[in-house]
Formats: sequence, structure tokens, C-alpha cells
Amino acid sequence: MGTRRKARECSLHMLYAVDNCNVPIESIYNSFAVYFPKGEAYRMFALDLFKGVCDNKEDLDSLIKQCAKNWEIERMAAVDRNIIRLATYEIMATTNIPIRVIIDEAVEISKKYSTKDSSKFVNGILDKLKKIRTQKNQKNLE
Repeated sequence: MGTRRKARECSLHMLYAVDNCNVPIESIYNSFAVYFPKGEAYRMFALDLFKGVCDNKEDLDSLIKQCAKNWEIERMAAVDRNIIRLATYEIMATTNIPIRVIIDEAVEISKKYSTKDSSKFVNGILDKLKKIRTQKNQKNLE
């Protein structure tokens, strides 16, 4: 497993703690320091993902709602919800990582941390999000 995946998993753990266990965002950094992947770049990658999701949660949830027909975000499994938020942030905020890689990473993480059907659910929503990002990029080029 690559170090970037470890960073994504670390971000997922932090998001889960905030979302499901009511851990204050401010206390997360110290609590999860032991889980950070080795290397400053990867530690920063994990923190940037976590902070990006926390800072943009409402916008991310709005995008997810567009892609998750007949699903309320609050009713999604907490792990799935946070994997999707994490990948949504990464898809919308980064341009140096191919979208397919981000989606594949999210699917693999869902296989590890959630149910056997979660990977299909995560993939389906993120695939729809990929189309939104592609359309947005095309409009920006026009």
C-alpha cells in the first residue's frame, strides 16, 4: 500500500472521529499524530485533505446530494459518507492527481473499511461526480 493511501486512510479516520464521535476538529491533530504516515509531505497531504473536507463540508455535501439520488447524506453509512466526502474534495480541489486514481483509491479504501457492497456505491457516486467536474472544466475552457 502506498503512502498516499495511508494518508487518505488517516484523513478518513480523522473525519470519522469528527463526524461520528463528536471529537472537536481542533483536538484531532494531536490525537491522530501517531497514525500519520511517515514523511512530512504525506503528513501534510493527510492534514490538507482533512482540513479541506472540514472547511468545505457544506459545499461537498451539496455536490454529493446531486450525485446520490434517493440518498440522504445523513442516512449513508458514516464510513461511506466520509470516504465520499474525502474523494469529492480531492476531485474538486486537485488537478495534479488523475480523477480515476482518486476514485480507485476511494473504492479500495471502502473495500477495506466498509461493507462488501460499499465499493459499488462509492464508485457510482464518484463516477457521477467525475462527470460534473468534467463539465465544469469544459465550461471553464469555453
